[in-house]
Amino acid sequence: MSVQPGTTLWLTGLSGAGKSTIARLVTDRLRAEGHAVEWLDGDELRRSIGRGLGFSREDRFENIRRAAYISGLLNRHGVMTVISLISPYAEMRSYARDMLPDFVEIYVACPLEICEARDVKGLYAKARRGEIPSFTGITDPYEVPVSPEVKLCTAEHTPEECAIELLTWLKKRQ
Repeated sequence: MSVQPGTTLWLTGLSGAGKSTIARLVTDRLRAEGHAVEWLDGDELRRSIGRGLGFSREDRFENIRRAAYISGLLNRHGVMTVISLISPYAEMRSYARDMLPDFVEIYVACPLEICEARDVKGLYAKARRGEIPSFTGITDPYEVPVSPEVKLCTAEHTPEECAIELLTWLKKRQ
């Protein structure tokens, strides 16, 4: 497969939708094929460069700015980035698109009730009890992408099928 270096694959969706699982599968496959690729995961970014950021709109935007900055640095050196971040606001994703020359928005679509059923960390339950303020999908909005380049429906397809769908789309794009 011919993959364009410097591309950013930005996976967005609710917590539990399958963004990280798909991102890992796609990254592993691209690496196995010899492509220069890095995966930037929302949880990892918050633990490393996002310490001290909360979940206010401003802090979420700062997290997106940092991810876009790192992705841009990698892209300039021919490294494709795969980013898995909830990125709940259209304005945030628009900012990332404006900052990154080859930005591909991938909407990982999954109904809220299925995301809640998959919730291994118990975050949705805590949010419903009021223990987590500003939780996307419960007390904070998630603005569904209007026209993403790719839409992956994880309620209807396995993570492996979604990864293959994204990789197939990438191949056709070339």
